Amino acid sequence: MLGIKNVKVETIADGTIEAGGIVIRDGKIAEVGREVDLSGCARVIDGRGRVVTPGLIDAHTHVGLSESGVGSAGRDTNEDTHPLTPGLSVRDGINMQDQAFESFRRAGITAAGVFPGSGNILGGTALALKCRGMIVDEAVLKDPVGMKAALGENPKACYGARQQSPATRMGSAALLRGALQRAEDYLAKVSLGKGEVPGDRDGIREALVPVIKGEQPLIIHAHRHDDILTALRICGEFGIKCMLHHVTDGHLVKDIIKREKISCAVGPTLHYGSKLENKDRDFRTPVVFHREGIPFCLITDHPVVDGRNLLLTASIATQWGLPDQAALRAVTLSAAEHLGIEDRVGSIAIGKDADLVLWSANPLEFTTFADMTIIDGEIVYERGVL
Repeated sequence: MLGIKNVKVETIADGTIEAGGIVIRDGKIAEVGREVDLSGCARVIDGRGRVVTPGLIDAHTHVGLSESGVGSAGRDTNEDTHPLTPGLSVRDGINMQDQAFESFRRAGITAAGVFPGSGNILGGTALALKCRGMIVDEAVLKDPVGMKAALGENPKACYGARQQSPATRMGSAALLRGALQRAEDYLAKVSLGKGEVPGDRDGIREALVPVIKGEQPLIIHAHRHDDILTALRICGEFGIKCMLHHVTDGHLVKDIIKREKISCAVGPTLHYGSKLENKDRDFRTPVVFHREGIPFCLITDHPVVDGRNLLLTASIATQWGLPDQAALRAVTLSAAEHLGIEDRVGSIAIGKDADLVLWSANPLEFTTFADMTIIDGEIVYERGVL
């Protein structure tokens, strides 16, 4: 067992505990509060003057797919040979030995959503994993978390330059509608016992059946307000679950997003406006979403912004008016809820996975650093210990 005492505990879901303690047993949080029994702990960490939070969660990354310091040999983010590749799974491309996982742990990131890139209209399924170990199957928290789709500049830039479809936003929308329609028709045939023989099976249609049935959300890359509206329009036409990622212009269409009860992953807000669709990128959207009660989390889109800057992103958001507790929630519990893993991670509560970070001071202060990162009750990073 591992114990922490004399520490400020930011539970996220149940407020702050001053001079509190935590007991970890068998990889889970066994006790948390002002008075905990540390007598059976093999090690007790004195957290005097420090702060414990849940492990940070970056809900949209390409960690393990776009490997740090490797170049093209480690770039497995986009299968840009066809605009419709829903049958792909990021599990088959993740290298757990990507050195970025170690930098994540040093930054207090204990879990991440890993997504295909946005070069294709349909890019494949995403997953959520723990940032530890070298076997991806053992790290997985949830697979899939949803089907990745993309609208806007990326797909049309990828294929339009080759004189292929999609070359326009109209073409992108038409391809997405067509794929969903074929999957819907296929499901109807199967339901009537008229499915094709195995030799006629279509991987695109079959991969989209869970989306049509409402078992997976369509997680759509959309920056500009018109792309956001197209995403919501198409999902409404097919009655499917939808989540939005990036959402640079989300504050411009907040009423529609709120009405449709859409969960959003906002960012990478720390990145400069790299193209027309995100040239106005700043922190207005998360501040407005908080005010309007729209569920959101903050993301880095690593390596677009290095995942190590996830907490810095939250900190800068507070300078724009996001309250401190909302900023911490945006990179912990809200991220877990967005990925559908909140039953295990994202807050400090009895029975949850012991994924914790011990910070030298207020985690939202620029000069604060992670003293210790714990995943499943195991210390995976300790400052000063190589």
